[in-house]
Amino acid sequence: MAVLSNDQVDAALPDLPGWERAAGALRRSTKFPTFLDGIDAVCRVAEFAEEKDHHPDIDIRWRTVTFALVTHSAGGITEKDIQMAKEINRILSDQPG
Repeated sequence: MAVLSNDQVDAALPDLPGWERAAGALRRSTKFPTFLDGIDAVCRVAEFAEEKDHHPDIDIRWRTVTFALVTHSAGGITEKDIQMAKEINRILSDQPG
């Protein structure tokens, strides 16, 4: 899979609310009402990621969860990351609370 140019990633960002391009990856941080709400979201994202065999880096800091997407095997952001970001947004929009 081809690595997207910075311009291509920037063109995709308007369709990815909450995401930014930072340090060579797509990143989104979300603050949840409770710690367990964040953990539930991580579990839901992890299930989808496992199904697609494309796994985000996930950082949990109390109620704030940060997802980072980069296709390590390709050496940068690819279309797989754009699609995973869209799916994470869908999963988070379905989050109770």
